[in-house]
Amino acid sequence: MAVTMDMRTELGVDGMTCAACASRVQEHLGKIDAVGQAQVNFATGRATVLHDGTLDVATLTAQVNSLGYSVIEAEERDLAEQRREADLRRRVIFGLSLAVPAMVLAMFDALHFDGIRWVLAALATPVILWAGWPFHRAAWKNLRQGVTTMDTLVSMGSLSALVWSYVVLVGGIGEFVYFETGAIIVALILVGKWLELRAKRRSGDAIRAMADLGAKTATLEDGREIALDELAAGMRFLVRPGEKIATDGVVVHGSSAVDASMITGEPVPLEVAPGDEVIGATINTNGSMTVEATKVGADTALAQIIRLVDEAQGGRAAIQRLADRVSAVFVPLAIVIAALTLVVWLVATGDADAAFTAAVAVLIIACPCALGLATPLGIMVGTGRGAQLGVLIKGGEILEDTRDVEVIVLDKTGTVTEAVMAVTEVLSELDPAAVETLHVMAASVENRSEHPIGKAIAVTIEEPLPVADFENLPGHGVRARVNGDVVEVGRRSLFGNPPGELEQRALAAEELGATVVFAGRDHIAEMVFVVSDTVKATSAAAVESFHELDMTVTLLTGDNTRTAAAVASEVGIGTRPGDQVIAEVFPDDKAATIARLQADGYRVAMVGDGINDAPALAQADIGIAIGTGTDVAIEASDLTVVSGDLLAVADAIGLSRATLRTIKGNLFWAFAYNAAAIPLAAFGVLRPAIAAAAMGLSSLFVVSNSLRLRRFESAR
Repeated sequence: MAVTMDMRTELGVDGMTCAACASRVQEHLGKIDAVGQAQVNFATGRATVLHDGTLDVATLTAQVNSLGYSVIEAEERDLAEQRREADLRRRVIFGLSLAVPAMVLAMFDALHFDGIRWVLAALATPVILWAGWPFHRAAWKNLRQGVTTMDTLVSMGSLSALVWSYVVLVGGIGEFVYFETGAIIVALILVGKWLELRAKRRSGDAIRAMADLGAKTATLEDGREIALDELAAGMRFLVRPGEKIATDGVVVHGSSAVDASMITGEPVPLEVAPGDEVIGATINTNGSMTVEATKVGADTALAQIIRLVDEAQGGRAAIQRLADRVSAVFVPLAIVIAALTLVVWLVATGDADAAFTAAVAVLIIACPCALGLATPLGIMVGTGRGAQLGVLIKGGEILEDTRDVEVIVLDKTGTVTEAVMAVTEVLSELDPAAVETLHVMAASVENRSEHPIGKAIAVTIEEPLPVADFENLPGHGVRARVNGDVVEVGRRSLFGNPPGELEQRALAAEELGATVVFAGRDHIAEMVFVVSDTVKATSAAAVESFHELDMTVTLLTGDNTRTAAAVASEVGIGTRPGDQVIAEVFPDDKAATIARLQADGYRVAMVGDGINDAPALAQADIGIAIGTGTDVAIEASDLTVVSGDLLAVADAIGLSRATLRTIKGNLFWAFAYNAAAIPLAAFGVLRPAIAAAAMGLSSLFVVSNSLRLRRFESAR
């Protein structure tokens, strides 16, 4: 009888130092009989296990502990990451402060003096033993499991340099010491590890930012203010103008316009009245309401979006770095070659000095100094150039994901458009002078309104006229007396049948996705304000750039189909085969749309700016946030465009690809240098001192190659 794997357990795994660690934990968890599937994400430090009901958490924890790692509670993960980052920062500062002076002293003959070797020993020993302790500990842990990683080579290379140098210094065997070589190796690799951890920690910021969006308190009908976690379904609470709605519920008294853009992504406020549903954390703009709570805590729309982001981040497979993949073969091979070199020289010549010198030369030349610089330095220069261009790249994994992006998905509001409502046209059958007069009167009335669309109309005039008897008509519009005339501004429902010609022009504007606002006197519509979200000036050029980068473009929006089609046509979406428009979608639909594209085999980039985009940004292979949007979107994304200019997204993708090419070039030449130099060291042609110099030249190449990224040209 088949056993159903209907249980899901998540564990926080502490102590993983590389993607190979995550793979090893995943493999061992998957071997448990009751486990159907195990996935371990190095980026989030989380193991997700699908299993049957016979398996308990203690068994899973024991399996993780047996590998030398530990299981920590969810609330402890962030604290553990903070402690690890602080520890690495201390080791980096300590290591560089001693390793750099040691390297300078060793490099320049003019600085040499009697006893310099003892000074080098004093500077290098604490760097290799204390600052490099994480490498030695990881190497020992991996060795117990029968595996080797880059940590193994860093540990062996630095310790070999240290031990052999003491043999030369104290025992008088051999000629050269390599204290500074071991120290600088440790210091440089620590810098790379620290940079990697800083980028990794950002993956959890989205969840924390989203949790802060909700209201913290609620005011009950009787005026009592309570903490949000005391609010229960069925309770009624007040919402004043400008306040956040405490939780999901139904309006029971009052009416207003609710700014739900953080959920819907659309700038047009939603008119709500008794019986209408409202969503927690959205903003009440202009009316007072009483709301009855229907969902609280983990059941609210905001909580569900947080869950979607968390799952999208946790479900993303750990990316194996190129250096880790190659090192799976390179590291043990280098160790074997060093050991064989020692044995062969001893057997062939009997010269222990020459044998140890050649073996140490192999380990030094194999030590990944250039490899340690290849990725972090490429990232540093690339991200630095990106910052100059208004592009923020969150880490090396993101660069790798840009390589094969085929589809770029654009949110409409705030990404392709300005996300600001503005009057784009005034329609009327009156003569120009009468149009101007009524325009000023209507805008003067709207100047008293708190409604966002009313404000868009009000800003079209410089000096409003005095108004009297102002009246807000919830769900319909506003009315006031101006210069003795009763002026009304709002929906069709305020007026009788609008004149046929004016109505036709209004309907035509609505067909293009605009919002129309009628204005008139004595219940007669005389004018129409066409209000819409305007397309950004660079959006069309950006779409053209995406096409030039060999990507198809998809417009994804919660807005209606006709508005989406009009915007797509204006910016050129649809001019390339494969372009498409997907409208009227909610936050979970956006993430699901991205997942469907990925299931079809496409690499997908998503560009958005609001909380409603956060799940899709996290789900996409590359999430790109427009910096003018919410902090949540920025934290959930992989790339951020600070300027809000969609054309800068082309810069982001182009720069990411250029940085990845540079890093791959760095890694190739670093490995090629090792592959060419190791045989020379093994045969005694390349002495340890020359090996150390060659290692320095290899690092110099990596530095100069990375610095070329500073010349990356902007698409703008």
